[in-house]
Amino acid sequence: MPGKLAVVIPARNEADRVGDTVAAATGLPGVDLVVVVDDGSTDGTAAVAAQAGAYVVRHARNRGKAAAVATGAEAVRLFESRPAEAAVEPAGEPHHLLLLDADLAGSAAAAAPLAEPVLAGTADMTIAVFTDRVRRGGFGVVTTTAGAGIERATGWRPTQPLNGQRCLTRAAFTAALPLAAGWGLETGMSIDLIRQGMRVTEVEVPLSHRATGNDLGSQLHRLRQLAGVLRALAAREPLVLRARRLLPREAGGRDGGRTRSRKDGSGEPPPPASGDAIMSR
Repeated sequence: MPGKLAVVIPARNEADRVGDTVAAATGLPGVDLVVVVDDGSTDGTAAVAAQAGAYVVRHARNRGKAAAVATGAEAVRLFESRPAEAAVEPAGEPHHLLLLDADLAGSAAAAAPLAEPVLAGTADMTIAVFTDRVRRGGFGVVTTTAGAGIERATGWRPTQPLNGQRCLTRAAFTAALPLAAGWGLETGMSIDLIRQGMRVTEVEVPLSHRATGNDLGSQLHRLRQLAGVLRALAAREPLVLRARRLLPREAGGRDGGRTRSRKDGSGEPPPPASGDAIMSR
């Protein structure tokens, strides 16, 4: 099988599910490294993930999904440079990255088809389409906004534009840097890679995760998602892009968020911020 897989799982307050997710992801074909990024959890997420066999990186405070994914990718790179510490094979080709949500629980064991086109070299990034759909409490505003925005920017409309279950080559991940901040991650990544000629493929998989309800907290979550999507779309409008080319590059990421790109020309995300620590499993 060409290439190896590293699973990156951003997590916040998922102590009840992250253990099962890690256990299922560890058994996927080609996976020899599972990294959980605990994004400022206040429960036992980090301890549960470590006990299940993941290497855990902790953010001292909540920094958002995009920052968690960037930290996870950097942790993979560091483990590749010190393979003995992570019990992975010495670095040859960089690991492909399989991004999974922490609340997939046991269904993560069905994620293998998502990696197959990337491992086979026929896709640079895959996006999951869930075959087991859980009805949510919202009205689809965020999904519709993201889908329409991606279509306007690229001419292609993904079936599930906000699906965070993705597999991509390291070259594709580097091409997506700096990542769109927060909940704009998936929207920005799709637009940026397609605009650069990367091959993006959708794959149906029988995955499922916790449905978002219709209470006040869930509605506030959707509003934060919508704000992230709108920021990602606005940052990728032609007029905005042209204006940004005339200005000094911001250190905060393509959308002015907290995700940063390195300035040393490596194209890799920066090391974890001060106060973050890697935990051994």
